[in-house]
Amino acid sequence: MEGGDDGVERVVDSKDLQQQSKALDKLTDRVEDRQLDSTRVQEAMASISASKEADIQAARLREKELAAVKINAADVDIIANELELDKKVAERTLREHKGDAVAAIRSLLY
Repeated sequence: MEGGDDGVERVVDSKDLQQQSKALDKLTDRVEDRQLDSTRVQEAMASISASKEADIQAARLREKELAAVKINAADVDIIANELELDKKVAERTLREHKGDAVAAIRSLLY
């Protein structure tokens, strides 16, 4: 009878080994699926870098446009004093509204 018991253990062991093997295969398959191609990573990084550079250029252009707007210093003082703002904030808002003090004040109030 001992010989029969060994056969049952071998069957159980082989089923257990098969299950473990399948589990290991599933695990390694997922890892392989998740690995990225280095060229795809490089392309993604280049795209991000180009997008960031375009954003920086757009911000520089916007700052140049705002700097070219002529504003009245008295308007900056009035807005800063009456709305209790920093002069830089008042000046920027006034420049964004092309020197129109009424529009600048409205945008700050609403």
